[in-house]
Amino acid sequence: MGVNAARWKIRVEERLEVPRWANILSPVVAVVLALLVGMVIFALNGVNPISAYIFMFNGAFGSGYGIAETFVKMIPLALSGLGVSMAFRMRLWNIGAEGQIYMGAFAAAGIALYLGKIWANPGPAAYIILALLAGFAAGGLWAMIPAILKAYLNVNEIITTLMMNYIAIFWVDWLVNSPWRDPNSLGFPFSPQFPEAADLPRTPGLFFLPKNHRVHLGLVFGLLAALAIWIIITRTKWGFEIKAIGQGPKAAHSAGMNVARNILLVLLVSGGLAGIAGMAEVTGIIHRLQRQISPGYGYTAIIVAWLARLDPWAILLVAFLFGGLLVAGDQIQISMGLPSAISFILQALILFFVVSSDILVRYRITLSASD
Repeated sequence: MGVNAARWKIRVEERLEVPRWANILSPVVAVVLALLVGMVIFALNGVNPISAYIFMFNGAFGSGYGIAETFVKMIPLALSGLGVSMAFRMRLWNIGAEGQIYMGAFAAAGIALYLGKIWANPGPAAYIILALLAGFAAGGLWAMIPAILKAYLNVNEIITTLMMNYIAIFWVDWLVNSPWRDPNSLGFPFSPQFPEAADLPRTPGLFFLPKNHRVHLGLVFGLLAALAIWIIITRTKWGFEIKAIGQGPKAAHSAGMNVARNILLVLLVSGGLAGIAGMAEVTGIIHRLQRQISPGYGYTAIIVAWLARLDPWAILLVAFLFGGLLVAGDQIQISMGLPSAISFILQALILFFVVSSDILVRYRITLSASD
């Protein structure tokens, strides 16, 4: 007497069509799930999760000071998030925004520290324009190294961009510990303070911002960058090529598109925007070059771009929310005794659930029986 036992096969299939509502709903669900898991983490630390979230919200958005500091954190996240979104649209995984931020900061610091030595009395406009161009060029050229390796040798850009982060960080560390160290720093690793003319101007005070706010012109750079990317993607031939190559590089090449050239151009712009983020941070906030310019803005920018579905206007909104999360992390450390790393834990949870939900949206799991 024989018994036929069915064997079950699990298959992962790509969906032929993804509903628009699923693309909109999945990041919302991901954030909600991350916050729910975050509640467990708060509870394990002996803190009422609801009280903690209310406190975090009030710290970031409940006062003029909190909103101003949220804008301050938003600026590097928005610029670097817009930068990586350009690369991601072409399925180029630029994980090097952190290093590109450092290189942009280094180049802008060089302008701030040495322009006055070769040009008598340069005005603020000269400092800002040259620092902006230098920051963009340094970040863009730093991204060009992985771009060349990808375009002509097909070297995995995830590895090269990630490794170059460490080179850039150690380069800045060496500068502030040796040739650029302020002789009056009492041994601390930072450069001399920039001349006042090199400081990035504050934005005009809005009615909800305090008079002594730190929101600077980098916010305008972010808005202009979002506008430029929106125009490029939706209104230009280059934007069409970026999307076409992202969907199928072989088909795009067969259609006459220069894939290698587009890899170089896209990563140049991607790194350049991250470089501007570094320029804005040192000239608008720190006013000198020092270690740990960025608390991981370049990595958080990846979450920002992914959560915003690479939409430039949504990136601005998500960057603002994540800026608030960073401010709230600082506030909760001071007032509740929790580590400020709680904000980074929440970011990691959001990234995990965003990627997971994205897989479930784009693919479906089927179970079938076979003899």
